[in-house]
Amino acid sequence: MSKELPSSSIPGLRAIELTPDRESDLQRFFEANPAYFLAVNGQPASPNEAHEEIHGQVPTGWSFTKKWLIGYLDAQDSLVAMANVISDLLAPRVWHIGLFLVATSRHGNGDAQVLYRDLETWAASNGAHWLRLGVVQGNARAERFWKSLGYVQTRTREDVDMGALTNTLRVMFKPLAGGTLEQYLALVPRDRPELPNAH
Repeated sequence: MSKELPSSSIPGLRAIELTPDRESDLQRFFEANPAYFLAVNGQPASPNEAHEEIHGQVPTGWSFTKKWLIGYLDAQDSLVAMANVISDLLAPRVWHIGLFLVATSRHGNGDAQVLYRDLETWAASNGAHWLRLGVVQGNARAERFWKSLGYVQTRTREDVDMGALTNTLRVMFKPLAGGTLEQYLALVPRDRPELPNAH
């Protein structure tokens, strides 16, 4: 497994690993960009949001290789984007995007799409054949974004408590090396649409 971080195709931005010593930087970024948290949690980032993001554990019993926390710094060493990516989650070659946030000031200019493409290229070069993620139903900006990048819904999970809200989560996937939905679901049975609501 390569330890290299994604490259950035945006001039002036570079990727770093968000280690515990960067917790205060990540917390400032979350607090300065509340749109995501208001949309999915119904409230701004909590005072310990960055701590939980850095130290949070994969659910017990779920197989994985590594949890990557990636930050993107501008020329002034300010955090302007971040991604939480887990490699080989639930099955080999299935990578999960837990969170992908770009500063609100950079919305609408294509930065999010460019950084995502860099992230996808990096994941594929490190062995990912599939990407999966969850999108809150009704978070229209995020739903449009992921659909435009080729993600397809496999199922929904209802009554997911997130902050002050109870949401329906759309579980989505994307093949990076060809492959069908059925092939993906054979690897990750919990994403089968006919299963009872799973948490």
